[in-house]
Amino acid sequence: MGDGFTGPSGGWGQGRAPQGLWEAMEQLRGMFEQKVAPRMGRGDVRAAVLSLLAERPMHGYQIISEIAERSGGAWKPSAGSVYPTLQLLADEGLISAEESNGRKTYSLTEAGRAEAEASADRPAPWQTSGARDSGSGGALPKAGIELAQAAAQVGRTGTPEQIKQAVEVLDDARRRLYSILAQD
Repeated sequence: MGDGFTGPSGGWGQGRAPQGLWEAMEQLRGMFEQKVAPRMGRGDVRAAVLSLLAERPMHGYQIISEIAERSGGAWKPSAGSVYPTLQLLADEGLISAEESNGRKTYSLTEAGRAEAEASADRPAPWQTSGARDSGSGGALPKAGIELAQAAAQVGRTGTPEQIKQAVEVLDDARRRLYSILAQD
């Protein structure tokens, strides 16, 4: 048996990171990504789309990008939530789509403009506490993901000495993180 980071062919000493490391890195990355993406409330994608289209016509990718930018990266709705919302809004007669150069650009209809104006006094979904709280707390998981990616890169391409140095850096970082929690 091993420590989860070494396989039958050995481990760090041979200049190659063992397969178990990649699995651990992927698991770590997945845990951090779950923490980064906030759970937005029911209807937030709808409200965000209406709010953005009240400013100017956009295509779906622009809507996704704009929400991510305005939330500081804390909220990036998936295409699987934005495009069905666009279709629903079109079915309700609140938006219309015009195709140009293979892209659909969406804009508000008169009914859509009235609905957007009726909710203009409420904060946009990317300004809600859920998006803001996740945004400020999202820095740590993002840093963790970037650290895991850097460690994986060293493991893939580093020499045995570089890998040894990376392990020392990671061990030191872990100790320093725990010391932060130990402070009063």
